[in-house]
Amino acid sequence: MAGAELDWAVSRPHPALRALISRYIGYRQDGVLLEVHRGLPSQHVTLIVSLEAPVRLLEMPGSDQRAARCQGLVGGLHTGPALIAQDRLQAGVHLEVSPLGVRTLLGVPASELAGRVIDLTDLPRPELAQLPERLVEAPSWARRFEILDEVLLACATSSASRDSRATAQQPPGEVRWAWRRILTEGGAVPVSQLARDVGWSRRHFSERFAREFGLAPKQAARVVRFGRAATLLRRLPPGGLAEVAQLCGYFDQAHLTNEWRALAGCTPHTWIREELPFLQDAEVFTGPE
Repeated sequence: MAGAELDWAVSRPHPALRALISRYIGYRQDGVLLEVHRGLPSQHVTLIVSLEAPVRLLEMPGSDQRAARCQGLVGGLHTGPALIAQDRLQAGVHLEVSPLGVRTLLGVPASELAGRVIDLTDLPRPELAQLPERLVEAPSWARRFEILDEVLLACATSSASRDSRATAQQPPGEVRWAWRRILTEGGAVPVSQLARDVGWSRRHFSERFAREFGLAPKQAARVVRFGRAATLLRRLPPGGLAEVAQLCGYFDQAHLTNEWRALAGCTPHTWIREELPFLQDAEVFTGPE
């Protein structure tokens, strides 16, 4: 991307929000030539506010999602690439939201967002709908991150102050524990083992897990493992794809490639060639969670 202008900023949220949100990422790019971006499956629910033209979602494979234009949006957990049209100039703020924080911050369970992209104006949090205007008017990344803290702390506080039904609707401790275990193990943990560890039958465990996240535990583990591979591909290790496959628990390089075709819609080599030059600095996405 020779000659392109890049501007990135990364911040951790307020300490009271860090169990719910990993990072805020601000970005501005001028000179993007890739016309369609693949939004890869991730362990995060993604909240994006554009500071320029609306985000244009073209397709969410495997879903009944319609094409959409949103100034602010949230994308749930998904198992295929979200195809997004790109302009030469684009800028915005990208939030990595834990699925365990979705009810508290957005007012809906993560399962309602799975495989879909929702406009912020369609969420039961009117303060989120005001974010695009407020962030566009802010003079700096630092001020934008402060506004995010203010708004999201208000959402969390409002959720906590509601009646006891809010607490009752939170995912059970067994489901929260299982999600964190999947993350810790990089997706390489059998569903049967998770069910045994929480003391439930595999069927009951899978049903309760899917009820909260919109993905079965096996799908969630697959997405987490894929996400780990995507992180390693941004800084390809000396052993190349074979080493990535080994580190992430795939049978071999062919297994890794097949998973990328299924979840990203292309091979790892194609993604590296087409997407990597236009993505945020590798430091942004390989830094600590």
